[in-house]
Formats: sequence, C-alpha cells, structure tokens
Amino acid sequence: MAEFENNQEITPNSKPTTNKMTSSSIFNRSLTIHSTSVTKPYLQSTSGFYNSFESMKGKVKKLRSLFESPKPNPNELQIQATKKLQSVKSMGPDYNRFPVNDNRIRLPGTEDRIVVYLTSLRGIRRTYEDCYAVKMIFRGFRVWVYERDISMDSAYKKELQSVLGEKNVSLPQVFIRGNHVGGAEVIKQMFETGEMARVLDGFPRRLAGFVCAGCGDVRFVPCGNCSGSRKLFDEDEGVLKRCLECNENGLIRCSDCCS
Repeated sequence: MAEFENNQEITPNSKPTTNKMTSSSIFNRSLTIHSTSVTKPYLQSTSGFYNSFESMKGKVKKLRSLFESPKPNPNELQIQATKKLQSVKSMGPDYNRFPVNDNRIRLPGTEDRIVVYLTSLRGIRRTYEDCYAVKMIFRGFRVWVYERDISMDSAYKKELQSVLGEKNVSLPQVFIRGNHVGGAEVIKQMFETGEMARVLDGFPRRLAGFVCAGCGDVRFVPCGNCSGSRKLFDEDEGVLKRCLECNENGLIRCSDCCS
C-alpha cells in the first residue's frame, strides 16, 4: 500500500485523478439501461407485418362470403337432416309411392339417375371436404353418379340456383331420381343408418376400378374447336371471335359420361 502511494506523482497545480463513475452510478440500473433511447427498426417492421396480416384476413373473409353460405346452427341442421331422411324413406325400388302433386324440389330430366352438384376447388376447406365425403360414399356403392362441378362450368351453378330458388346455395347438393335429397349431413346420416343402400337399390353398378376413357372421370375435355383457347379466327372478317361451343374455361362436357 505504501509503495502504491509513493508511485503516484503529485504536481502542484493538479488534482488527484479520480474515477468519475462512483459506486452509486455503477449500480444505478436506470442509468445503464435507460441511458439512451434507441428506436428499434425491427419493431416498426413487425407492426407493419401485423397490419398487413389483419388486412389480409379481411380480404379472405370477403372471399369466403362469395363461395360459402353462412354456417348453419348444428341443432337446426340436425332437425333438417332428420326431416330429409324421413322424406326419402320411400325412395326405394317402388318409387311410384310418391304422390303426384307434391311440393318436393325436382330436377327435370334426371328421374333415372343420381346427380350431385359439387366443387373440386379446395379454396374453402369445409365445403371441399363435404363434397369429397359425399363423392366417396357413392363411389363405395359403385353406382353411376352424374357429377356437376360448378367450378368447372358456371352454367351448373346457375342451374342449381334456379332449381332451389336461392342465390346463395351450399355444396354439395344431391338429387336422386329427380328429387332433391339434401346436402352432406343428410347423405352421411342416410349412409350411417343404412337407408342409402335401400335408396340406391335398382341403380346400375359400375365395374370396380372403372375410369371414363374419354375424360378420365374429370367430366370435361378441352374444346376441339378452339383447343381450349376460347378464340377463333374469322378468315372472312380477319378478326378473332369468341368460341361459342366451350364454356368460360375452354372446356366442353364429356360426351361419354355427361350425356
């Protein structure tokens, strides 16, 4: 200790050097932590990300409202399914037991077939899963089903809206022997109770593993007139014109399985 004091040089007009950081300032956490206020750029980028995410959620909700009807009450849906199941009790082989002047919804020209309105788009997960479930139920019975995909042809959607008399229709919708049966809940309940097997009695069966050679069970093929481009060149007028034989996707219905 004495040697340390002797080694210090003291000049006449100088003050002993002392450390400015005292013990109180060393342990002052507010001074060390909050001494400078620095804006963190990543916080601003994070807030901007959340704002864009919220706006995207609003756009998705608007998109869902265009393709999906409001989700019904489960209790009301169960009651409707029970009523539908009771109404199709007489849809077996002796189909003539239906009264002639009843008020059931009918699809003209389909008295000898099964017609299912569905969608193959996976944009709305619940709707796609319902359509796929109904499709697999009928495929398990190996009956011939006339699938009308509204995502492939908008004319099917207009046709379904006209038959049901509603603008916003939910998918899938099933018609058996020209009569409207219902949606996915009704078909699932009929399948679980065994009523579906009796209703489908009398329909022709498909061979196991059968696939349409014309379209591969897609139900549509590219237009042979315009090759799917939806445009034709008029040599007389020298301009391009819209092909009138195909739909908005440049497709025509397969003649082998959609006739």
